[in-house]
Amino acid sequence: MAKKKQAPKTEETITEDVLQEESVAAGETIAEPADAEAPEAAAEEPAVDETEKLREELEAERNKYLRLMADFDNYKRRAVKDRQEAEKFRAQSVLVDLLPVLDNFERALAMGTGSEESSSLLKGVEMVQKSLLEAVKREGLEEIKSVGEAFDPNIHQAVMQEKDDSAEAGSVLMELQKGYTLKGRVLRPAMVKVNE
Repeated sequence: MAKKKQAPKTEETITEDVLQEESVAAGETIAEPADAEAPEAAAEEPAVDETEKLREELEAERNKYLRLMADFDNYKRRAVKDRQEAEKFRAQSVLVDLLPVLDNFERALAMGTGSEESSSLLKGVEMVQKSLLEAVKREGLEEIKSVGEAFDPNIHQAVMQEKDDSAEAGSVLMELQKGYTLKGRVLRPAMVKVNE
């Protein structure tokens, strides 16, 4: 093989060779000017992709935040509504327990009296019943009107039927047990006899 003759080295080429050798020894690579543009373009592409990825993550976090705020607002509205309902019907359980007491007062008063002593006792029971009725009415308890009214399955419980030509069909003939409502909510339906 024929060896190519190398041109005599000048001071500039010697300096370049020494610099290249030092760079290679240090582990650096020397890139040509055309190759130098390629890494910059490659570095810009991941930055654009990373920016877009960060935007998507930010939008997802923003959506999660907005959903969380909406859930919290709904929770606050429900809590206020529940608190208002609890306040409105706070006496419900006590009043339900008092309904049999009201029934017993009515039965006692319906018995009548035979002597002077029992009539004064009956008058005392009547006064107690009246004060109890006033107290429960202040809490919102109301009697359900039944006799002569049209039968309503929402507030009446039919336990008997009877044929009476003098009354309208489907009307209540007799009330067997009083029904009560508390601020529009039925506590106990009235037990009634209905006309066929």
